[in-house]
Amino acid sequence: MAAVSAARGVGCATAVATRQRAVAGAVAERPGGAATCLPLGLAKADLTRRGGWRARTAQLGALHGELVSSTHLLAATALPRSRRRVASGGSERSSHAGAVGMPAEVRCSVSAERPPSQPRFIQHKQEAFWFYRFLSIVYDHIVNPGHWTEDMREEALEPADLSDRELKVVDVGGGTGFCTLGIVKHVDGKNVTLLDQSPHQLEKARQKKELADVTIIEGDAEELPFATDYADRYVSAGSIEYWPDPQRGIAEAYRVVKKGGKACIIGPVHPTHPVSRFMADTWMLFPKEEEYVEWFTKAGFKDVQLKRIGPKWYRGCRKHGLIMGCSVTGVKEADGESPLKLGPKAEELKRPMNIPKFLFQFILGTMAGIYYALLPIYMWLKDQLLPKSWSFD
Repeated sequence: MAAVSAARGVGCATAVATRQRAVAGAVAERPGGAATCLPLGLAKADLTRRGGWRARTAQLGALHGELVSSTHLLAATALPRSRRRVASGGSERSSHAGAVGMPAEVRCSVSAERPPSQPRFIQHKQEAFWFYRFLSIVYDHIVNPGHWTEDMREEALEPADLSDRELKVVDVGGGTGFCTLGIVKHVDGKNVTLLDQSPHQLEKARQKKELADVTIIEGDAEELPFATDYADRYVSAGSIEYWPDPQRGIAEAYRVVKKGGKACIIGPVHPTHPVSRFMADTWMLFPKEEEYVEWFTKAGFKDVQLKRIGPKWYRGCRKHGLIMGCSVTGVKEADGESPLKLGPKAEELKRPMNIPKFLFQFILGTMAGIYYALLPIYMWLKDQLLPKSWSFD
């Protein structure tokens, strides 16, 4: 995806509209008006800070209308509304599933663009390998309680439609098997394969008795060791943030899923709060909602839907970003590989390490990791101390 200019004022509005064209163009190719995420919904506060809501709304409406007038999008004074709907998880869960207005019409958010050269601590698989060499020891006890609870797991897996115990499922980047535990509640373990590049994470998974029948293997999300049209369902939770090339990983998801099957990717969402945004971009990849939709669409998936998730005690707050913030699904409608043709892989696992650069990224990344480890505690305290009627956004 082309980077969007960070220029303020009219320049910023024009840049956002340009990016809207790219995403809308990819979606427009999809037959039958299949449900998807509104490309680049824009919050009023975002434009107000850049110099005038009314003027920016008029400019964006004129530019965007050229491409999407046929879908009858409405330019409202808060968030644009679209007939391209994102699964919301139902009205009862709207406070933490991210529903805005009508629960079935969750809008995507826009935040400042990530500089393409932004150095992240976990930017390649090699960094992720060493990161999990140590984190695997405490992952299930420290990371999951604050960012990836059992309730969130059930919400996130619901769109994957694990409706038959005989479904063949691959869990890519499954780590210690936390997500796999949710899968085997609905699918027999003998039909599930858990794949991860970290032997240390997989060792923790092998210790879980509930996963005794699951096939557990090492592998690369961008080069899966499965035949084309192999699985009924592809699931990946908390892994995309470590992929050097997310588009390649999603194209691989398309390849291994059978015709009529579904892929489900659960992952982070990019923050809008300036401090959280800096920390997120320093640490690892936090995709934006519209990026997920575009990656799925380009890979060939149809009926692409995005469902917002988050810890209940965040009260729907998303400005700080979420390590587990959305569940995106797509349906494969034809046999074979992805129609998207990609060049050689950008990175191999075994490559020379630049020690000074790695140490610099390690220091910044450690700071960012500590920040995101403490953030759920801060949000929990706010939830306990502030009136329940207050919003955190």
